[in-house]
Amino acid sequence: MSKALTKSQIAGAIAEKAEISKKQAVAILEIIAGLAYKNAKNSFTLPGLGKLVLVHRKARLGRNPATGETIQIKAKKVVKFRVAKAAKDAILGAK
Repeated sequence: MSKALTKSQIAGAIAEKAEISKKQAVAILEIIAGLAYKNAKNSFTLPGLGKLVLVHRKARLGRNPATGETIQIKAKKVVKFRVAKAAKDAILGAK
C-alpha cells in the first residue's frame, strides 16, 4: 500500500492542475482548513468529499481495560467526518 500524500504533494498536484503557483495552492488549502475549523459547529461541507459535523455524545458507562472496573464516561462533544455518497462511489465503485 502506498503512503498518504503530504500537504506539499497535495499542493503540488493542485498547483499543476489549476495552473497556479504552489504558494497559491498552499494558501487555498489553509483557507479551506480555516473555514472548516470556524464552521464545524454548524457543519462544514466539502462538496463531493463529505461533511464535518459536531456531535454530542451522551454520558455512558465504560470499563477500564486494565482493571475491569466499571467507570462513568462524561458527556462530550466530538467532531466527525461523514463521507459523501459521491466519494464512496468513486473510491469503492458504484453498486
